[in-house]
Amino acid sequence: MNRILQDISIMLRANLWLVPVLGALVTALFYFVAPPPPMHATMSTGGVGGGYAQFAEKLREELAKEGFELKLVNSKGSRENTERLLDDDSGVQLALLQSGQELELDEKQRKQLINLGAVFQEPLWLFARKDLTIDTLSDLINLRTAIGANNGGIRMIVNPMLAANQIDSQNLPEGWQAYSGKKALTAMLVDELDAAFFLGPAESALVQEAASHNDLQLVSFNQAAAYRARLPFITEIKVGQGLLNLATNQPQQDTSTVGPVAMLMANESFHPALTALILASAQEVMRSGTLIDKPDTWPKNLPNDFESLTEAEYFHDKGLPLLQRYLPFRIASLADRYIILVIPLLVLLFPLFKIAGPVYRWRIRARIYRWYKYLRDVDKQLSNDTLPMHLDEEIKRLSALQDELAKVEVPLSYTNELYQLHLHVRYVLQRLERLKAERDTRTK
Repeated sequence: MNRILQDISIMLRANLWLVPVLGALVTALFYFVAPPPPMHATMSTGGVGGGYAQFAEKLREELAKEGFELKLVNSKGSRENTERLLDDDSGVQLALLQSGQELELDEKQRKQLINLGAVFQEPLWLFARKDLTIDTLSDLINLRTAIGANNGGIRMIVNPMLAANQIDSQNLPEGWQAYSGKKALTAMLVDELDAAFFLGPAESALVQEAASHNDLQLVSFNQAAAYRARLPFITEIKVGQGLLNLATNQPQQDTSTVGPVAMLMANESFHPALTALILASAQEVMRSGTLIDKPDTWPKNLPNDFESLTEAEYFHDKGLPLLQRYLPFRIASLADRYIILVIPLLVLLFPLFKIAGPVYRWRIRARIYRWYKYLRDVDKQLSNDTLPMHLDEEIKRLSALQDELAKVEVPLSYTNELYQLHLHVRYVLQRLERLKAERDTRTK
């Protein structure tokens, strides 16, 4: 066992030249590989208690399971979120935007934003007093109607719908009011309004409260398919009888509505390597679905006018990258970055290890053969009869060489060459000793 360990030690010492070479290659690997993605980001959400804020909070909790810190910043809605994404000094990398927001942006602004995918639907609800008959938006012209604040999300979808009905959103009927929310619902209940638009999840407290009143009705958008055809950024949403409230049977029949989708957006400061992590967490948030959304259907890669990431398209088509399916994100991300450079590194290492054998043999034999030059020089001097002046010195030197060779370590497979050197040294030494004896005899 000691002999084996000794041979291994000799082999390692003979190949020490590989250490700086491998060090240089590994250094190059670390130098050229992309830095790890940050494990934190800031997201602009929406109003406190709103659908955007609720989704973002659930997303934050899912990401925390992977050690990712998502900082949430409330906003006034989609427009402010867009402003923050376009502002390089806002510190925001992610935000939720309402589909249709692109209509307010120029081409340059759209190219600055990245769409990771649509994460849920935002139904538009039109509630009216129960004694009214409303079939189209034109039926609202003579009614007292709350259509949302001028810069709010409701108007972002209602204005294009009004334009499709040839109703000028800049010159609204006298009875229409530019507000919504709790104020609009209260006004309907005290007969100050006839109808009001609301935007948000079916589970939202405001929609649920509106559906709980027997004197209000959910108006069906019978022209939903026509709106969908003309306004690609909205979706047609089916609402089953009693879906909003079974006690009041709201709605009282299968109906339809329309709505935009909430898009998970990023800007150029967002690290693409985080895409799969963010989308997978959003998928977990929507795993069970909602009253409107079926389970396991979101996020989706819907047609849009924004830039997209290859990582996002891969996720929507095939799901998580292979390594992230089985490993924690930190480890999978590290492996993803290094595996790209490991292959060329192996290509370089293969010829290095291929020549390691010949280099090893050469270095071991060099320990033996380096003495043959000296022996050859002595032999030439013997042939040329030029040694008498240095004979004693050479004999002393060869004797010292014999002692030195006794300390030379080589693997067992090279021992025969070492002993051959011993024999050759002894042969030359004997010749020198005979020459000295002859010289001493002549001088007597």
